[in-house]
Amino acid sequence: MANGEAPIRVRNLSVFYGGLQVLRDVSLDIPAKRITVIVGPSGCGKTTLLKSLNRLLDAAEGVRVRGQVLVDGEDIYAPRTEVTRVRKKMGLLSQKPQVLPMSIYENVAYGPRIHGLRSRKDLDGRVERYLRLAGLWDEVRDRLREPASALSVGQQQRLCLARGLAVEPEIILGDEPTSALDPPSSQNVERRLMELKRDYTVVVVTHILRQARRIADHLAFLFLGELVEQGPAAEVFAGPRDPRTRAYLSGEIS
Repeated sequence: MANGEAPIRVRNLSVFYGGLQVLRDVSLDIPAKRITVIVGPSGCGKTTLLKSLNRLLDAAEGVRVRGQVLVDGEDIYAPRTEVTRVRKKMGLLSQKPQVLPMSIYENVAYGPRIHGLRSRKDLDGRVERYLRLAGLWDEVRDRLREPASALSVGQQQRLCLARGLAVEPEIILGDEPTSALDPPSSQNVERRLMELKRDYTVVVVTHILRQARRIADHLAFLFLGELVEQGPAAEVFAGPRDPRTRAYLSGEIS
């Protein structure tokens, strides 16, 4: 898919938790091989929107989804959609790194094994490739058999990135992926995401406007469940059209 096209198209999406409506008629195109950053005040629906993109909302009780999320043209909420196949297209970075209780090597090899890769040579190659892409290989190449839990928090988050990449997704989702990290580790993750957009579509939720300014190619601003404004990040930051966007970017609302 060429740059500028939209592998994810959200159409008239509304999400309800019981009687509470969290997203209101959201329509959004997410461009390929760009970083789309979703911003907005706490409780505005940012994480709900992100989780709707790979049906992680399915895990929550009492959730109702209305509208469409099209991934490569397929409506992922259609009745016969194979959810596992949809999720395989997307790697996820959570707020806090969640390493598996196994070695560094096995954390990365886990997904490929699940999907049928058995050759040790091929597994070794994939583990190295994705640890390199995550910027972690040089730090752990002599420690691959150590428990993943022995790594620092910043290293664990990059390991989770490598684990997500190892199943060869098309899209990377990040739910405030640097919120639990110190500044150097945050910068490292940001650099990796900016490098990865050459080959992947990246969608990141953040509450840190400075981070959005650094990494966003495309910006989407949510307020009280409504998509207020979206567009090329430089344009939105330089000249927001909606007064609510201006107020948020200036710090008047947070």
